[in-house]
Amino acid sequence: MATAVEFGLDTFGDVTADADGDRVPYAQVIRNVVEQAVLADRLGVDAFGLGEHHRDDFAVSAPEIVLAAIASRTERIRLGTAVTVLSSDDPVRVFERFATLDALSRGRAEITLGRGSFTESFPLFGYDLADYDRLFAEKADLMSHLLTEGPVTWQGSVRPALEKQHVYPKTESGRLRTWVGVGGSPESVVRAARYGFPLVLAIIGGHPSRFAPYVDLYHRALAEFGKERLPVAVHSPGFIARTDEEAADVLWPHARAMFNRIGGERGWAPMTRERFEDDIRDGAMHVGSPETVARKIAATVSALGVQRFDLKYSSGTLPHERMMTAIELYGTEVIPRVRELLAAQTPTGS
Repeated sequence: MATAVEFGLDTFGDVTADADGDRVPYAQVIRNVVEQAVLADRLGVDAFGLGEHHRDDFAVSAPEIVLAAIASRTERIRLGTAVTVLSSDDPVRVFERFATLDALSRGRAEITLGRGSFTESFPLFGYDLADYDRLFAEKADLMSHLLTEGPVTWQGSVRPALEKQHVYPKTESGRLRTWVGVGGSPESVVRAARYGFPLVLAIIGGHPSRFAPYVDLYHRALAEFGKERLPVAVHSPGFIARTDEEAADVLWPHARAMFNRIGGERGWAPMTRERFEDDIRDGAMHVGSPETVARKIAATVSALGVQRFDLKYSSGTLPHERMMTAIELYGTEVIPRVRELLAAQTPTGS
């Protein structure tokens, strides 16, 4: 029997522009994110993820607090992160915060652990970037012990040891759903398998099909470690409007400004309209009309054999109203159409 695919939405709480092109205050951006999640829940979207950042172009630095507000106004949508920067956090506190969110949401909390593609949290919280890999590896190891919800005995070099220590609150289900997000490092894929974490592939550049070897590596590693088969998800950017032309034209100035700002910090060449359209046509961006986006999502899901697709629907200063329309189209037209396309690919009787 074919495995059902889940569909989610992710945002980093990008600081947006209003109708006059002026910067929207952080407080309003956060309130708008809550409204976006409430709409997604009403439309039947399966999951909603918030990224954690500590810089001036993103409003969400404490995603679990925003998710708790969302939990109070929603009924069924899963609430998680995209990602929690575990390297610069304490796994014990991460567990405590998300176990609390799990209680408030009646079992809907998720965590996606990651090293983070931005590094502002390291100096902010007093961590050395030279310890980037060691911090994540040891803290992921500790997190795998905490998720058992039993007494934890653990020792490492990045925080004090624990000796038969319980952490509270315990969850009602006995397990927080916890993923690991990776951007294409084989070592990170194998680490996720070693600790038995479901995998999220952040596909933000290049054709999605090039990530197929990572999915294969993950499943092979799970088998070698004696773990059960676990789900794989994709996180990828996109935007939906009524037509392909409208989607590209609306998104372009906001995506360009975001890319060029981040690229300027990292030494990338400026984004051109030609490259932008290439990324829509042959790259990671799932942009266009509902039919176009549905077909590309279905192709991504099929090529990789994943169990969840999360659309990163925010993009720099893209206005709140445009994102609300995109969410509406995603829930009412794109998701049902993707399910139709995937069902049509399933052999009769499977």
